Amino acid sequence: MALQAPSLLRAPAAGRPAPLRTPFSAPWSLRMPAPARRRVARAATAARITMRVASKQAYICRDCGYIYNDRTPFDKLSDNYFCPVCGAPKRRFRPYQPAVNKNANSTDVRKARKEQLKKDEAVGQALPIAIVVGVVALAGLYFYLNNAYN
Repeated sequence: MALQAPSLLRAPAAGRPAPLRTPFSAPWSLRMPAPARRRVARAATAARITMRVASKQAYICRDCGYIYNDRTPFDKLSDNYFCPVCGAPKRRFRPYQPAVNKNANSTDVRKARKEQLKKDEAVGQALPIAIVVGVVALAGLYFYLNNAYN
């Protein structure tokens, strides 16, 4: 009586890969045919879910007034990004709140925006001086009142 190899150990049929055999697989799992793949028809009225950001933040160059409003988020840009108009580094940009028009980077609009930025920054630079003058005035008033009423 000749020994006959079990059906699992026979060579695979032509054009078919050999089943994966591991010591952990059960013998009946290798004999089962692969489940038929069904295609699920999508309903034509199914809603599409998109991951779009509701409002994208624009950034403005503090040196020339150029507005960065591209598809790539500003935070994802590399640190060696430079303004395409004046060559200012990325750190010279700040968030820009007003709505951005299509002609936001035209020359006249940028110049007007640059002037407004300079005015805003001038107020910010004068604020520490005003605080120091106010503190000195209050200290002078304190000493004057202490000397006058003592």
